[in-house]
Amino acid sequence: MKLIECVPNFSEGRDRAVIDAIAGEIAGTEGALLLDVDPGAATNRTVVTFLGPPEAVEEAAFRAIRRAAQLIDMSKHAGEHPRMGATDVCPFVPVQGATMEDCVEIARRLGKRVGEELGIPAYLYEAAAARPERRSLADIRKGEYEALPEKMKDPSFAPDFGPAVFHEKAGATVIGAREFLIAYNFNLNTRDKKLAHAIAQELREAGKPKRGPDGKIVKDAEGKTVSVPGRFRECRAVGWYIEEYGRAQISINFTNYKVTPIHEVFDAAREEAAKRGLRVTGSELVGLIPLDAILAAGDHYLAKQGKTTGVPEKERVHAAILSLGLSEVAPFDAGQKIIEYRYRGAPKGLQAMRLTEFADELSSDSPAPGGGSVAALSGSLSASLSSMVAALTWSKAGMESSRPAMKDLGVEAQRLKDWFLDAVDRDTEAFNRVLAAMRLPKKTADEQAARARAVEEANQGAARVPLEVLDRSVRALELALVVAGEGNPNSVSDAGVAGACALAAAEGAALNVRINVPGLADRSVASRLLEEQARLLERARALSASVRDAVDRVLARSAGSD
Repeated sequence: MKLIECVPNFSEGRDRAVIDAIAGEIAGTEGALLLDVDPGAATNRTVVTFLGPPEAVEEAAFRAIRRAAQLIDMSKHAGEHPRMGATDVCPFVPVQGATMEDCVEIARRLGKRVGEELGIPAYLYEAAAARPERRSLADIRKGEYEALPEKMKDPSFAPDFGPAVFHEKAGATVIGAREFLIAYNFNLNTRDKKLAHAIAQELREAGKPKRGPDGKIVKDAEGKTVSVPGRFRECRAVGWYIEEYGRAQISINFTNYKVTPIHEVFDAAREEAAKRGLRVTGSELVGLIPLDAILAAGDHYLAKQGKTTGVPEKERVHAAILSLGLSEVAPFDAGQKIIEYRYRGAPKGLQAMRLTEFADELSSDSPAPGGGSVAALSGSLSASLSSMVAALTWSKAGMESSRPAMKDLGVEAQRLKDWFLDAVDRDTEAFNRVLAAMRLPKKTADEQAARARAVEEANQGAARVPLEVLDRSVRALELALVVAGEGNPNSVSDAGVAGACALAAAEGAALNVRINVPGLADRSVASRLLEEQARLLERARALSASVRDAVDRVLARSAGSD
């Protein structure tokens, strides 16, 4: 699933009724998850953060912008923060499975809708900018709301969407796409703000003032301070003292963590602190963080410890939390602080059951869960075993040359395991959608047609889910074949069981494709599904035989050496 974050800023931070009404539009949009509402009285501005699939986020943003235009009168607005509209800025941020291109498309569609349906001048900025000179929000917002009447008269300032006319009540809105901003603090074992700021200057992109041999700050011909760039791009940092914690911190904004990862700056901060007789004692996350940023940190520190990264996701997250000292000043709750986990919530459905609960549910007279879910579960067990063998190969003395391949295989096997676990519930959900479609009313001709369409769509889904399981089962068999032939020979039986489980997943998934296809009205779709099923099953059976042969060869060698 693609997830996109949206962080609109509204020009109201004092009237709670207005703030709640705007936030309510977001919370009331199906699929959108309201994460945070942060009003500021002095700035008279509220920053709202929400998350969801692209369609839901786009719709929630439009509803919020529309509501803000109804409730906020910019002609009466005053506050410390720069602003030019009731909805001042509305950026979209790619999170899970989403790309910057996805966010750019949403920003442009939303801008068009805001301009045409609401009559509000809309400007595109950052990655969504239609003109290079409009990438910077500050450049577009120069002069703020008060400058709009004159600026709107200049053809060069015509909005990207909407009328080139001053909108007295709503002002103008800037919509764009940018990378996720991570707000992060490093903790120091000192109260000295100056020392913290000195380290910040070494780290941040802006760097520090250049000093001559005499120790004085160097100026250029125009009298401006010459700077020495810092160590990291897309990194803003300052040093400050936090009375509550009794310590100084280096406060950092990672404006693009994909360019500069948090763990690289953390390690560099430790180096710079040591030069000054200090120590970085831990860190503090402000707000939320994307899962891949945490996983990258976990993988970095696992690798430094000589460990494989082909381990369960929760272990990689745990390694990051420990290594970065994220729980030093307050407990770090991954379920609340990692943005994807906030949206996903706690495990539910069949995945959340204990083994005994799942077996009991499976053995009842309910038709779901059934063979399709069991096939997916078998695939997850196969991938888990292949990952285990890869990890045991990594740690075995004498097999160091296999480490790179086994690390990559373990990482892929972990991803495959998680995919199969999700498919355990997806198969049952697909079956339940078929039942729901069958129960639709069919008294009138329109109802009959609607029911037929719903049944066809549900049946196609019920056939495609196990086909995807079959396809992934082939990949699970390919992984099992590698660990059977190249993995730790002491674990070859586990590789053999991985192959057996993957074959069971493939055979079971193929049966579920075949049982669902006859119910399809579209015979061309049915034919394609059956052809693909037959091709994949043939490949799975051939791979299974190869896995057994590889296991037998290793066992035969082992028996001959006794």
